[in-house]
Amino acid sequence: MSSGAHRRSTVAVKESLRELRNQLSLLNHQVSAHLALKDVDLDCLELIARHGPLSPSAVARRAGLHPATVTGILDRLQKGGWIVRERDPEAADRRSVAVRAVRGRNAELFRLYAGMNTAMDELCAGYSEAELALIAGFLQRATSAGHAATGDLAKG
Repeated sequence: MSSGAHRRSTVAVKESLRELRNQLSLLNHQVSAHLALKDVDLDCLELIARHGPLSPSAVARRAGLHPATVTGILDRLQKGGWIVRERDPEAADRRSVAVRAVRGRNAELFRLYAGMNTAMDELCAGYSEAELALIAGFLQRATSAGHAATGDLAKG
């Protein structure tokens, strides 16, 4: 492939990723609205469900938010029954807490994401295992690049 064609293909991939990011943001906004959560609350809930239990400071770090902001988010999530705060038995400080997602609430999230999950299953059915491995690898590397860029921006 010529360098011009490669450059055009690279631009097309980056544009497609931006469009996908925007579409997923719109989907998450609709899910948040259905659950009466703020978008940032849903983002933090996802982090906690995926990586938890986490300390509030770990949630703040992973979300790139100020700890005071995260306190308000966790208060709303706890009030809504989405998370629980528990003493962290692993911590040296006995006052330390960890937050974890309430498992019984997952069905509500799955229901709201069911249309997208079904569409993704149908889309993936059209690809071979090798193609899916290539796509998954690309997306993981793109995620890592985004994580690094976010870290660089956060450092100032």
